[in-house]
This record gives sequence, C-alpha cells and structure tokens, in this order.
Amino acid sequence: MKGHEAKMPRMEDILNLPVQDPPCAEFSAAHINWKKVEGGRQGGDDIALIPFSRVDDFVKGESANEECPASFRIESRRKRPEGSISKPRVDGYLEYTLYWCSYGPEDYRDSESGLGDSSNSKPATGKGSRPGRRHMMRGCLCHFTIKRLYTRPLVALIIYNQRKHVDKTGAPCHGILDRDAVGTRAMYAPRISEELRQKVMSMLYVGISLDNIIQHHMEVVQSHGGPHNRDDFLTRNDVRNMERVIRNSSHVLLDNDECSVQVWVQRHQKHVFFFQANSGSEPFILGIQTDWQLQQMLHHGHNGSIASHSTFGSKKLKYPLCSLLVFDSSRNAIPVAWVITSSSISQGIHKWMGILVERIRTKDPRWRPNAFLIDDPSIEICVIREVFQCRVLLCLWHVCRAWRRSLLKKCCNLDVQREMFKYFGQILYCTKNRPTVVDAIQEFMQIFVDQCTFMNYFRRRWLPRIELWVNGIKTLPVASQEPNAAIESYHLRLKEKIFNDLYANHWPRVDWLIHILTTEIHSFYWLEEYIIETGYFENLKDMSFTTNSWYRALHIPDADVLLDEQNLQLAKVISQTDRTMVYTIWNPGSEFCYCDCSWSRLGNLCKHVIKLVMLCKSKQVSRPLLSAQVYRQALLTLLQNPPDDPVVLDHAILHVTHLQQDIKGLEELSNSGLLQPLPPETNPQMVDNVPVFPRLH
Repeated sequence: MKGHEAKMPRMEDILNLPVQDPPCAEFSAAHINWKKVEGGRQGGDDIALIPFSRVDDFVKGESANEECPASFRIESRRKRPEGSISKPRVDGYLEYTLYWCSYGPEDYRDSESGLGDSSNSKPATGKGSRPGRRHMMRGCLCHFTIKRLYTRPLVALIIYNQRKHVDKTGAPCHGILDRDAVGTRAMYAPRISEELRQKVMSMLYVGISLDNIIQHHMEVVQSHGGPHNRDDFLTRNDVRNMERVIRNSSHVLLDNDECSVQVWVQRHQKHVFFFQANSGSEPFILGIQTDWQLQQMLHHGHNGSIASHSTFGSKKLKYPLCSLLVFDSSRNAIPVAWVITSSSISQGIHKWMGILVERIRTKDPRWRPNAFLIDDPSIEICVIREVFQCRVLLCLWHVCRAWRRSLLKKCCNLDVQREMFKYFGQILYCTKNRPTVVDAIQEFMQIFVDQCTFMNYFRRRWLPRIELWVNGIKTLPVASQEPNAAIESYHLRLKEKIFNDLYANHWPRVDWLIHILTTEIHSFYWLEEYIIETGYFENLKDMSFTTNSWYRALHIPDADVLLDEQNLQLAKVISQTDRTMVYTIWNPGSEFCYCDCSWSRLGNLCKHVIKLVMLCKSKQVSRPLLSAQVYRQALLTLLQNPPDDPVVLDHAILHVTHLQQDIKGLEELSNSGLLQPLPPETNPQMVDNVPVFPRLH
C-alpha cells in the first residue's frame, strides 16, 4: 500500500542520516546505502553521509568503476571560514566541491563533422576553455557534489546528481557499455592513475632511464595477460611529460621561505596532516605523510613498532627534522611521516600526533602498534600512550652514538675509551652504589680528570641533561640494539642525501628540505620496497640499505662467536670475510659495549655487537629486565609493610597487578628483540631481593 512506502527524507532531515564508513580501503557508490532527497534544489538526487576524511577514498573508488572507468576532476570548489555564517542552513558548507567525469560535460565526438552540440561547447583556447584534450570529451553527465557540513565539519554530504555515465540522450558514452568506444581508449580511464604516476616519478627521481621504465612497464603488462586499463597503455610521451615536470620543478616557490612553504602546503594538502605557521606565540610545525607512507604505516606499523628519530639536523638545518619510522621484514627502517618544527619536538607533540593516528585509524580502525620507541626522554610519554595505546620504550641509540663518536675524537687511548664508555652505562643505569646521580657523575669526572677535551664537551653538552636520561631509564623499559641498527642506517642515509656539500646553500631554507624529502628521499625508499616486493631492478638495490647491521648480524653463525659465559667481560667474533681475523667486543650484551672493527671505530653500531646481544639473550646469560626487578621490589615492599588501611591495601594490590600485566607485555616485546637487558652490574640492594622470587620467564 502507498501508505506503507518509505518516505524520502527532506533536506532538513539529512543530519539524521547515518554516517557510513565502509571497511574497505577504497569504496564506491555501490558500497553505500543512498537516500533520495525530497524537495529543494537537490530534489530527486541521491544523498549519503560519510566521514570527511574518506572523501578521497570515495573519489578513487568511483574512478575504478569496471563498466565505466573514469577519473573525476574538480569542476568547481568553494570554501567558507568557520564563524562566517550566523545561521547556517542544514546543508550549509565549509567546503563545496563539484566533481565531474573527465569525459564530459562537453561532447566533441562529432565536432569535426559539425554535428556536435554547439550550445554546450566551450572555446578551444582562451577564456572559457577547458584544459586537456578535446577528443576526450564525450558528453558524460556523471557528476556529484561533496559538502563539508558547516554544523558537522567531520562529516561530508555526498549529493550524487547523476550516477550513470551517460550523455544527454541517456546512452552510455564511454566504457565497455558504449559500443562506439569498444577498441578505443574511451573504454578506459582518460588518464593514468595517481599510483602509476607516483611509481614513474619515483623511478625518474632515482635515475632510471625512460627506456628502462617503458621496458619494465611492458614486462609487467605482459605478466598479467595484456592491457586491461588505462595504466597499461603508458606511453613514452607520458613519461616525457613527467620528466619535463621534474626538470622544471623548483623548491623555491617564492623568494620568502615562509611564504614558499605556505604555497607548497596549499598545493599538497593531501600530503599534509598538520600545519601551523610561525607566529609570535606559536612555533612552526609541518607534518608530512604521502599516500605511500600511509600504506607503509598501516602495513608495517600494525602489531609492529614505531620509532621516533628526532632532532636531525639541529645544527645545520633551519629547523630540525623528526621522522617516524617503521621496520619491514628485512629489519629496514622506513620513514612513514616527517615533522618539521621550529621548537623542541616534545613541545608540540600533543598537537599533531593525535591527528596523525586518527588519519591512520580512519583507514583501519583496528590498527594498533605493539611499541613506540622514543630517543628523547623529555617527550610527553602520556600523550604517546593515550594516542597510540601501546607501550613506550626508551631508545639509547642517540646518546650512545654521540658519546661513542666523541670519545673516538677526543680520547686517543683505546683502553680509556672503553672504560669511560662502560662507566657511562653504570651512571645511566644507576648501578654505582652512590647516594645520587650527581655523586656518580662527580666520581666519573674525578677518575678521568686528565681527559680535559672530552670533559669540557661533557659538561657543556650532557651535564645539564644526564639526570633526565637517568630518570627516563628508571621509568621506561629500554629498547635493545636490534632496532637501533635500523635507525642508524636511516640516520646515515639522511646525512648522505641532505648534508651533501652541493646543497650547503640550501640548508637554511625549509622549502628545500621539504622538496628533497618528498622527491629524492621518498623515491629512494619507495624503490627499495618495490624491489623487495616485486624482485625487479635488483641491480639498483642499495646494499647499504638492505643489509644494515641488524640484518647482517642474522647471517653470523653462532659457532663464529666465542663467548665465555663465566666471564662476560669480553667476547670474540670471527670475521665473515677474512676467517683469519677476529674482532674483540668488550662488555658484551650491553648497549655500552665496544668493538674494535673498522665500522665500530667510526662510531657506528656494528653487526658483531648486535650478534652478541642476540646470543646473550638466546643463552639467557643477561641480567633480568629492570622492569622485572622493579616489579619484584614492589612485591617485597608490599609483603614486608602491608598497609593498615584496607582501601590503601586494595590500591597497592591493584598497582602491583598493573605492573604484572606490564611485565607480561614487556616479555612479549623482549621475545621480538625490542627490549634491552640490564648490563651485568646491578644495584646490590636489588640483587639481594631477586632470589626471593622465581624468574619471570
């Protein structure tokens, strides 16, 4: 009966519609439940609500229509600032964007014979002309409107004015349903996809020739049975056009660096997840993440680890660079986001980190890492825990590398270097039986008082911050050496690319840093992952990338490691290239160990040190984790001094229970090679309490 028919919603009812968020990465109109609106300017049109952050996913999904492949261009766009309307309409917008199929609306199929629709045409050149090739226009009327709602800025209203790819007669005008298009390019999308464009641009940036790109593309097309879409028809002219774009591009968009950066941000909004211009009260912050980086973070970050490589270039660049890294199956660090800020990274982390994770979880609500590694103890740990909902580990790679390199430069005696470096570990882990950290530092400076050059550096650079690091180790578990090697490899790659003397004049400009990150460096990491995934271009593989110290350590046999478990003061590792050579490692199993190989003598983390860390863990010759000892100490204190107040007792038991859960999670991370065991020396008071409880393994 007519009375039981579902009524079409009126425009004022659109806010009552459900916000639809399909679980697939890209979705189309077929994945959405549409409602026809009654009355108003959009009477009879299909409408739906989706998260505004997923508009690009919808546009990509619609462009991948199997029957009518297309690419939707922005026909018109308008924006309004917040607060500009006192009484907004229910469909009032902050942003209005009209998308139209690139095969329309003009129709030039019969224009050469004069039979075309002249009333709907635009001039070929000059004012009113449309950029692009006229022969692409086939009168397609498919178009839709996206409105970012004024009253609900996180929601987008889709108004699909014409869902079918038809001309004014109602007949299909391109794709496989159009008989006239069969056997022509009109069967496919009019332009190559953004993914193929990014792929070709990356190949060009790393120096692959046009001929090799075309040959590789033909091999890929043949491997999946011939051409199936527009991407399969990549031509030499397409590649030449992209070569021309690269050749004519420049990082200087305006003479003023700050204005140039703002222009770049406006042109690349899809790659910017946070931007804050420099002002009197607020620092400059720019967060960059490309689509490829987003996919890598989704893939490798889920149930994996994320590391922060902060304050790179603080001495040479205008603003330091912070990189967020993930680790692939070959133990390589991949940058998945870059943050450039004029202030300390710890000051503005609460502003951009939540936005970045929200962007990730928009794609996959289940996404969650196992651990987040930080290299600066001043970072707000509570923000990371709240946003990423994972454990936070302290990475000592930065401080260990700085001390190791400074000792090599400022101290000539190898034995003294070794003892000083070992003493640093004892200070950081509070294993010296001294009342305070200050007392331990004073003793250190008295023992090595003759090392004047290094002591001057230590007082200036590290004395004001040493207590911050000690407190960080007391409160956070320490990451092991394995991920440190991957982070070091990334650090060295950045130095090689950015601090090339040819670019010295560009270092003071932020727009140049953005340009080299998003072109050369981004393309390098894209190519390396592409080689790993597909096996193509093996001859271009950078062995320094694919064989970092972590990865190379896996190929050292246990039999080549000479370790005396009764005396852990030193160990020896047989060289893999020259079997007559043996390297000596002092203080093995600790991040403060020392190796006499050439790579370590440059201040780097070598494969011999990491192999010993792995072996010590597998043979269980290392001390228990600091967190495990703290847990046992908390239990002892509770048993020896039970509170009289039952409420306090319940609270104490709850606290210890949480500690126990943390230890269980940390053991899982330890099994995956992310946690660092304590060095052999341990606080005597804590050691006395350890045997009371069985080992937590």
